[in-house]
Amino acid sequence: MNPTKQKLYQQCLNYVQTRMDAAQQAIDEAQRAQQDDTKSSAGDKYETGREMAQQETNRNMAQLAEANKLKIALNTINPNVVANQVDNGAIVLTNNGNFYIGISAGALVVDEVSYFAVSLASPIGIKMRGLKAGTKFNLNGKDYSISQVI
Repeated sequence: MNPTKQKLYQQCLNYVQTRMDAAQQAIDEAQRAQQDDTKSSAGDKYETGREMAQQETNRNMAQLAEANKLKIALNTINPNVVANQVDNGAIVLTNNGNFYIGISAGALVVDEVSYFAVSLASPIGIKMRGLKAGTKFNLNGKDYSISQVI
């Protein structure tokens, strides 16, 4: 069991949960606004306000669904598995940065070391998939050399 991998996995879970919570809160607020909007003599204004609240609800429901997909993807990762090649759940150390393969969650820091959380479907994830330590690859004119896969 690698404690760094555990921490990165937990940070990704926290990232997803934060997104889910924010989307749910926005949905709740939009629905409250829609219910609180009382019909006045200005019927068009009422209908416009309700429609805008409905659009906001729909937009946030799409964000919630996307965050749920990320959570499902994370649930397929076992952070206790030691990887010997780049795949979901692996930590990849390169000459141009450190990567955690799982979901695209941006920059994460564990024990003062920076990692980029990327998905296997991202351009760099596609390039690295299946590679092992000692392998080199090029992405967007930048040369990468994998020194370690954990």
